[in-house]
Amino acid sequence: MSLFRLLRALPLAAALVAPVALYGAAPSDADPTQDLPSLAGQILVATPEMQDPRFAETVVLLVRHNRDGAMGIVINRSVGELGLASLLDAIGEKGDAVTGTVPVFQGGPVQLELSFVLHSTDYRQPETVDVTAGIAMTASPQIFRDIAAKAGPKQSLIAFGYAGWGPGQLEAELARNAWFTAPADPRLVFDEIRDKVWERAMERRTRDL
Repeated sequence: MSLFRLLRALPLAAALVAPVALYGAAPSDADPTQDLPSLAGQILVATPEMQDPRFAETVVLLVRHNRDGAMGIVINRSVGELGLASLLDAIGEKGDAVTGTVPVFQGGPVQLELSFVLHSTDYRQPETVDVTAGIAMTASPQIFRDIAAKAGPKQSLIAFGYAGWGPGQLEAELARNAWFTAPADPRLVFDEIRDKVWERAMERRTRDL
């Protein structure tokens, strides 16, 4: 989907806050209610056997995974650049004096009206959720104000939409060899050239076919 089509489809003013229930705090691997260890904080790497074209050669950072399902953000589906002034306008603030653009990503096929910011852990708001030791996620208008004012996190990735799985769905896809798993690495999320993310993630996989 092009950036133009994506942004036309998004009611941006409402998109800048995501319900906390979507991601919540990452569950612990020691959670006794889970049949399998949580994969929250790891990445999913689409295998060549992935049959869903929406996820072909995608890399997904898993934010939440427990017996109720899973939620993650695709980190290598760029849809273009968005002006910082447009982000401020979307939350009802004057952005005329703000210059510059930020890359925008499609975080998954679910609820494109929601936006999420993956970022380095030097930045925190009350809504911030820790994903790994070096990666956090915030869904709040304030983070866009701070990014525009050069007071945001040192590293960030803005995504619209997310990838979601119902109870047992991700486990079934893993059993069908649709995904590799690998440890999450901030360099992969923020620094790697986006066209190389899937290739680099494949090199880091720890779950093989």
